[in-house]
Amino acid sequence: MMHKRMFGLVSSFFILAFIIPACAPAPTPPPTAAAAKSYKLAAVFPGTVTDADYNTLGYLAAQAVQGEMGVKMAFSENVAVPDVERVMREYVDQGYNVVWTHGSQFISQSKNVAKQFKDVVFIAETDGPEADAPENLWIIDRNFHVGYYALGYLAAKTTKTGKIGYLGGLTLPFSYAEYHAVEQAIKDAKSGATLKGVWAGDFNDPTKARQVADAMIAEGNDVILGSLNLGMFGLFEAVKAKPDKILVTAKYTDKSSYAPNHVMTSLLYDFAGPMKDIMKQVQGGKRGGYYLLGFATGVNLQFPLKNVPADVNTQLQSIVNDLKADKIKVNKDASPVK
Repeated sequence: MMHKRMFGLVSSFFILAFIIPACAPAPTPPPTAAAAKSYKLAAVFPGTVTDADYNTLGYLAAQAVQGEMGVKMAFSENVAVPDVERVMREYVDQGYNVVWTHGSQFISQSKNVAKQFKDVVFIAETDGPEADAPENLWIIDRNFHVGYYALGYLAAKTTKTGKIGYLGGLTLPFSYAEYHAVEQAIKDAKSGATLKGVWAGDFNDPTKARQVADAMIAEGNDVILGSLNLGMFGLFEAVKAKPDKILVTAKYTDKSSYAPNHVMTSLLYDFAGPMKDIMKQVQGGKRGGYYLLGFATGVNLQFPLKNVPADVNTQLQSIVNDLKADKIKVNKDASPVK
């Protein structure tokens, strides 16, 4: 059910560890106090806001909108897909006029409810433009594949066996796009390395992830790019148990402390900057739009890299700068991996 409360369990250290600075695509004037008070934000999360991962990032973004913009905020956590329409309608009935669903699994329901309540602004997430988006719906395109190009380039420069693994959760289009972006990066790096993708069948099951990772390591993959949530802990346990040096990357938040001798970097995501920018535009009268995440808006690679030579760190900084400047075009190929 709904929780209309300030969340007091996240310490200052925790918040500092997981909020990263974001560069908004276009500056907008700060809202007046009257404008800020006229909006009430309801945030809907698919998991617990203490997961130190995707849901935590969403909660911190909603908290930033409340604390820095004076917008009243309420949130619901652990909301299942079959329940999300009911939860959104309940918030609308209680006077919340901005409703954000944090997770692409909610996109269809968000569009449906937005069409029914045209006086309310809805914010939803997906992995590409939505052709039939109603005019009162903001789309946040997570654009995951661009970040995985950088990780793929890093893998190509660090593998010693010439075998790179991609460990995903579910076989979803965004995950396929991440895999193909890694393929492109390996080719662009002029590496002869091979790439193998394996999906554990769950983003949050460490046991399954551990079993898959063990098999990938046994096949000679010495760099594994994780695209998991809580399942990452299974990957960490697998690499720590092996005598050989297996390098890994993580996603969403800094997870280097869980396997400090193996983690090279984390692909960091920030929703606070994008959400504040969208709210400013909503307060300015823009009721819907398309917001693309990327290295210039909400995405960053954790530097300095760990467990790699200094020259690789320099090369990756150059790659990220080129991605940010749009000098590198990353293909968005969501076709199934054969």
